[in-house]
Amino acid sequence: MYRMSAVSHREVVLIHSSDLHLSAESDVGPSGPFGTLSTLHKVLTAATVAHADLVVLAGDTFDHNRQPSEFIDRATRTMGEYGMQIVILPGNHDPLTPDSVYRRAELTAASNVCVLGLTVDEVAIFPGLGLEIWGRAHRDYFDMSPLPKPPARSTRWRLTAAHGHYVEEPDEPGRLLGSWLIRREDLAGTGADYVALGHWNRAARVGDQRINAYYSGSPDYAGTVNLVRLRRDGEVEVTQAPLSAWGARAGEK
Repeated sequence: MYRMSAVSHREVVLIHSSDLHLSAESDVGPSGPFGTLSTLHKVLTAATVAHADLVVLAGDTFDHNRQPSEFIDRATRTMGEYGMQIVILPGNHDPLTPDSVYRRAELTAASNVCVLGLTVDEVAIFPGLGLEIWGRAHRDYFDMSPLPKPPARSTRWRLTAAHGHYVEEPDEPGRLLGSWLIRREDLAGTGADYVALGHWNRAARVGDQRINAYYSGSPDYAGTVNLVRLRRDGEVEVTQAPLSAWGARAGEK
């Protein structure tokens, strides 16, 4: 089980993003392939500026699992250079198949990266933050329920990560819907203080106002990440923090 020590009751600051779709095919800089990783740099720079305790990437961090080792190694080193804890939920583009990018030695070597479904089963616990993160990883390219049977809660704060499509309308006979569906009752059933959703390109709040369930949107499309503050008084504050004001860290590698 993935743990952080040193109990604290201070405010917890999180950055939530998803759908970075990192890919060697599209990451070409002045020095050739693997030259920028600009989207990853911008998200992690936003976390640094916000003094975030933790970053949650809610699916499709990579565009597909067929990434070359050099690209995975560079992405992993970039994550390590920023230092903060990073929790990754594999999505429908980068599932935990036998050939998954997350099973590669280049990525599993990063001590500050936790992959739900791989380095832990479904729950990562951070005692120092009074926080647990629960999420069900995609394990193949087929249909699945992103939010089934949440486990019992064990910490002050619970964050749930899920990758799928939110539907407001009830099922209708004969109506075809896409896979990985998330419904209002699924969100309520998590018992989470915040639900970090991925799969939509745009940032949006979904469900009813009784639960904090948000898509962050793809950073390249939305131009923002979700800045989540778990306050000492028990309240949850969510804002969309623009990436353009921060940009990428100087001296990208």
